Amino acid sequence: MTRSITILGATGSVGRSTIALLEAAPEGAFSVEALVAGRDAAGLAAAARRLRARIAVLADPAGLPPLRDALAGSGIEAAAGEAAVIEAASRPVDWTMAAIVGAAGLGPTLASLRRGGTLALANKEALVCAGEIVLAEARAAGATLLPVDSEHNAIFQALDARDPAMVERIIITASGGPFRTATEAEMRAATPEQAVRHPVWSMGAKISIDSATMFNKGLELIEAARLFPVPEERLEVLVHPQSAVHGLVQYADGSLLAQLGTPDMRTPIAHALAWPGRMQADVPRLDLAALGRLEFHAPDEARFPALRLAREALRAGQGATTILNAANEVAVERFLARRLGFLDIAALVEAVMDRLGNPSVPSLDAVLALDAQARAEAGQIAGQLAEA
Repeated sequence: MTRSITILGATGSVGRSTIALLEAAPEGAFSVEALVAGRDAAGLAAAARRLRARIAVLADPAGLPPLRDALAGSGIEAAAGEAAVIEAASRPVDWTMAAIVGAAGLGPTLASLRRGGTLALANKEALVCAGEIVLAEARAAGATLLPVDSEHNAIFQALDARDPAMVERIIITASGGPFRTATEAEMRAATPEQAVRHPVWSMGAKISIDSATMFNKGLELIEAARLFPVPEERLEVLVHPQSAVHGLVQYADGSLLAQLGTPDMRTPIAHALAWPGRMQADVPRLDLAALGRLEFHAPDEARFPALRLAREALRAGQGATTILNAANEVAVERFLARRLGFLDIAALVEAVMDRLGNPSVPSLDAVLALDAQARAEAGQIAGQLAEA
């Protein structure tokens, strides 16, 4: 049967990888209902034409005229704005890729969950900012939530969900980023160009900076706590420079199961796209003999305090994780704009967490209000750090 698809974040790195898999799939395997992007009208229109999507939507209303021009004569509907994004996410389909980066993806992700079906989650911030709300919506709608982050997808593949009590620990791997062996002085002087130069993965600017600070791994730690039936103290992070082992699960009998593969997002996306089956993916195969060795190291939380901050937020509660995520997004934006130093990213996040604590966030409106408050606070503190 043909599986109907919507892609939220179609022009980002995960969206493009998803589109590549759809284009390589056998004719008739998939049909595309909606493609949603932020501002890239030309890229969205080109993808919509190739996939013969029913509707293409931009989050930025200013992009609607060029989007309509690019789709003229195609029969593909064009729309733009927040309401149009939510409408597209709410359309009934079999499978949705949620890959809008940051807290901006929260509303569309929830809209998609409410209509049921399968949601492939690449937007980790949805679980970080509002994990309890997201999971409750999924349960209420009978939706299936599949992790797409390479680490969480690896754990999902290695996890025996039939008997979670027998899981002793879950291990998330981290490449260590471009500053894995850098000195504090080198990191203090780091430029955005150096920070986005990931040694293994090809990713967007935001996630590349998060990898350099290891906030990416902190967010993944929080996400894993929401997704898997293991308490925080049994979630671990190991630095693994080769990025061949993406996640491991240790069982009570001593077995340690790992999922391995080349560092290519098409592999976890293909797993989620075909689940509970599998599909062909034209990715390089992992050659263990050529790789030669697999290294693992404990993370240095003194040089990379993001992991400590993430654990503190996770232990504190949902409000604290919302604050951590919002402050980090502001800090990364400031760093990319050269208005904040690299080491000041973690310092800014910690300062905002200290000021705001852990307010209660019982609803989506409360989450969004706290997110806005944390961003405003982060903006004020960032200005003070820049002047210091």
